[in-house]
Amino acid sequence: MRQIIIDTETTGLEPSQGHRIIELAAIEMVSRRATGELRHWYFNPEREIEEGAASVHGIRWERLQNEPLFFEKADEFLDFCRGAEWIIHNASFDLAFLDAELARAQKPLCRTAYSAVFDTLIEARKQFPGKRNSLDALCERFGISNAHRTLHGACLDAQLLAEVYLALTRGQESLVIAPPETKTAYRQIDTPKHIKMLRASAEECAAHEAYLAELRKHGSCLWPEP
Repeated sequence: MRQIIIDTETTGLEPSQGHRIIELAAIEMVSRRATGELRHWYFNPEREIEEGAASVHGIRWERLQNEPLFFEKADEFLDFCRGAEWIIHNASFDLAFLDAELARAQKPLCRTAYSAVFDTLIEARKQFPGKRNSLDALCERFGISNAHRTLHGACLDAQLLAEVYLALTRGQESLVIAPPETKTAYRQIDTPKHIKMLRASAEECAAHEAYLAELRKHGSCLWPEP
């Protein structure tokens, strides 16, 4: 299965208010392994970045004014991600921004490109109800090092998200369907020929039975009476 881990950074929280994507990262994974293929872009949003957003990712508009506009890279993004399952943390946020940018660029929307969307935030809430399920919280829960994440960044966050996804779904890796003969409670085990078996003597058996009889006087015993 081909999957794409996606993360964005934006000028603010609401695409309906004209906020734009300023950074986009997409990392390819096939059969639950990163292939080394990734796409990473910065974009000129053609507008100021809200102070609250800048405090999260540390990016200012001055830094972006020589970067390409989103529509210039839209086809490259769609071509790279087309046909894969998209893995996103809080997918509704990123997809809303991506759809707004694609619509502005007069390109097909996200649903025409992905085969499915896996939202790690929704999955985390299922597995850990009532707990914090931010990317940082999940990194801490799964022992994923994020000490270098002093600010949000699409490329770094996508790399961390790939590890979080694998940890959230690691049960898939250990799924084993046992053949019918191994489902019984006990199986006959062939004793290796080099192991010498010692049987209890009559005196040892008698002592054992006496011990069990004493146990039965004081309560139940797992071993049945002879």
